[in-house]
Amino acid sequence: MVITDEKRIDEVLTRGVENILPTREGFAALLASGQRLRLYCGFDPTAKSLHIGHAIQLRKLRQFQDLGHEVIMLIGSFTAMIGDPTDKAAARVQLTAEEVKENSVNWKKMATKFLRFRGENAALLMRNDKWLAKLTMREVVDLASNFTMQQMMERDMFQRRTAEGKPIYLHEFLYPLMQGYDSVAMVVDAEIGGNDQLFNMLAGRTLVKALLHKEKFVIALKLLTNDEGKKMSKSEGGFIAIDDAPEEMYGKLMAMNDGMIISYLELVTDVTMSDVDEMRASLTGGENPRNAKMRLAKMVVKQFHGLRAAVKAEKHFVDVFQKKEMPSEMVDFKMMEALTLADVLVATKLAESKGEARRLVEQGGITLDDVKLTDAFTVMIPGATGVLRRGKRQFVRLT
Repeated sequence: MVITDEKRIDEVLTRGVENILPTREGFAALLASGQRLRLYCGFDPTAKSLHIGHAIQLRKLRQFQDLGHEVIMLIGSFTAMIGDPTDKAAARVQLTAEEVKENSVNWKKMATKFLRFRGENAALLMRNDKWLAKLTMREVVDLASNFTMQQMMERDMFQRRTAEGKPIYLHEFLYPLMQGYDSVAMVVDAEIGGNDQLFNMLAGRTLVKALLHKEKFVIALKLLTNDEGKKMSKSEGGFIAIDDAPEEMYGKLMAMNDGMIISYLELVTDVTMSDVDEMRASLTGGENPRNAKMRLAKMVVKQFHGLRAAVKAEKHFVDVFQKKEMPSEMVDFKMMEALTLADVLVATKLAESKGEARRLVEQGGITLDDVKLTDAFTVMIPGATGVLRRGKRQFVRLT
């Protein structure tokens, strides 16, 4: 049953929403009519983990699911191989089909923290290679005829690249075209996405009007940004994966800029907006931001890992960073043979590769029993003991 309660609709269309096109009033009226709508949000698998920014969009999809509408989580299994040029000063590295498949293998499992994929009104999971890979050259040309070069060049990042003499590749113009066709292939009534995706989402509106002769609404959501206006992402920094370990997630939240607190409360938690306003007033009035971040970090970790894990993560943070104690629990690694420091860092998963291990050591980020290590190629002998530490939050006990 579709829920048409005016107050609930207003909450869904207001909280965390930057803009609704063509009009918020028109979309609100459609929701109030009782018609069951089909909405989607697309996610390109450019990394193996969904992150907090994705959580904002998944939470909004869930709100529409709870209102009784049909929602789709779309995996950009084809568009990820093109590479979204949004906000990029250079063309993205194009992924292979194998890389895309490997990156997205656990995405549905992670998304179940937000969406119901079983039972009544189950969310749908789709992949856009199912239709985009089948388009003929004739069909691509027909789709392209709905857009002009001037429209594509209006994008800020293309204008910046032109001014800086940087190349713009032809395949980058195809990205909004392909994302736009997703809306046609799935016959949707609305698309949800970050505000940075507005151009691509409007391309879908253009194609839906031209090919399906119907309206498509666009819901642009607010972004988590730092003080410089850069969004939180793997490429821009501040990346928090939704499958990060509880202690790691808690620590990353505590390390974020104080100016992010209110934005996180609004976009990533279920705290009422009146409580958000109270927190804003409290911070403005001089409350220590650390206390507010600790409450926020506990709420976010609880959402992803449960209350027990959140309590444990908070205790870990207090013990390690406030009391300066070593964590009571850490991974053990037994030295069975002589290895270089770089090999040990990779084997203990303190680094993903020898290259990263070398950079960490050169930057002074690795210590053994609080002594900074300076040579990634130092040979560590069997039987070496001590606590190997990366940065402030990651520990391994050599036994």
